[in-house]
Amino acid sequence: MGARTLPQLHAVRRAPRAFRHVSIWSDNSRRVVAVTGLTKEARIAAGPGVHAIAGGGNAPALAAALERELARGAGAVMSFGIAGGLAEELVRGTWLVARAIVTPAERWPCDAAWARSIAERLPGAWTADLAGVNAPVSEPAAKRELHLATGAAAVDTESHIAAAIAAAHGLPFAAFRVVADSVRRSLPPAASVALAPNGKISGGAVLGSLARTPAQLPSLLGTAIDARMAFRALLRGRRLLGPGLAYPDLGELLFDVS
Repeated sequence: MGARTLPQLHAVRRAPRAFRHVSIWSDNSRRVVAVTGLTKEARIAAGPGVHAIAGGGNAPALAAALERELARGAGAVMSFGIAGGLAEELVRGTWLVARAIVTPAERWPCDAAWARSIAERLPGAWTADLAGVNAPVSEPAAKRELHLATGAAAVDTESHIAAAIAAAHGLPFAAFRVVADSVRRSLPPAASVALAPNGKISGGAVLGSLARTPAQLPSLLGTAIDARMAFRALLRGRRLLGPGLAYPDLGELLFDVS
């Protein structure tokens, strides 16, 4: 199945926490920096030619961390991880290659050659605009409203940060995301408090939320199953992208695989 295309998109806003970075490649040369929210996403992204950072839900800290990585040397930036679905067609596990990142005020086109290179490696992937927001969009009604207002296919909370900084530095930018919660999925309260400042899932915060609202358990279990399937799809996609996350000009990337 070939790559498919959807419309365009918009955004919202988010609250601070702290961040953590994951390094599985140490060369300071022209590498790809992968920008994620979760440590688990960062560990999947990192590899030869790729350094990954996880924001842990803190937009300012993520921006500062990316600036530090670019100061050390980088050739390109990718937003990588899971996302929330906004279009009805996008079910759990759908691969999405971004055409552009959009907020209410701005639009950052992705590098066209890199986006094509990614899509060619991911059979059946959708190509569409992706929203960058500062707060998760949890309810189906809000997701549909955002989609109808913007034509957005999916949404995450890191892509707009990464795209803006990459553009400011004149670096190629791309985004690869996997849909975790479809537009029909309502995220339970525990999901909004689950992300710890280090980019990991806080079991204590989840249990505390469950104790306060036990009725959310069925929804939370459904969300956990969705996330598990999305991470499987993310891992499959990462393996298909290969070294450098399918960056088309591999001659410019110096790999240290020792």
